[in-house]
Amino acid sequence: MKFKTLLFSSLSVLLLISCSQGGAKDGGVPADEAGDREPGVEEEVVVVTPDADEDEEFSVFMEQFSNDESFQLRRIKFPISVIIPDMSDVGMAPTKESIGKYDWEPLDLTYDSTYLTRPFDQYYQVVRYRNDTAVVEIRGINNGIYADYYFTLIDRKWYLVTLYEASF
Repeated sequence: MKFKTLLFSSLSVLLLISCSQGGAKDGGVPADEAGDREPGVEEEVVVVTPDADEDEEFSVFMEQFSNDESFQLRRIKFPISVIIPDMSDVGMAPTKESIGKYDWEPLDLTYDSTYLTRPFDQYYQVVRYRNDTAVVEIRGINNGIYADYYFTLIDRKWYLVTLYEASF
């Protein structure tokens, strides 16, 4: 009896899968679009980009910068100059260093208001704009988080050019 139930369930799943794929022919292209192209000819994908006369919108850039590691690596001016606390110094005085492309660790600057109210590592994030620069400021609430990320508009595209990380 268990065997029949298992067999019936498996056949039902296979039937549902084959029916859901049966509506599209020619590699997943709906039947009404399949006849619009020649066999063996790949379809061209068109990516819409902003006009050459328009600056890249910072919020759109930040979303892609935070979510796409390869995009992030292309949009950082390496070697990037960073200012970080010197852990070997008793007072953790700031020191300037340089980070190369292969030493870079991906950065996620996405932010939502729940970071302000979570139980640990609370912080807020502000973006300040001035002409062709933007600074993403991250400030912790009673926890030592303190960082500034400096972006510059170069050839109408945003790039991370330096950062100041003073968190302890």
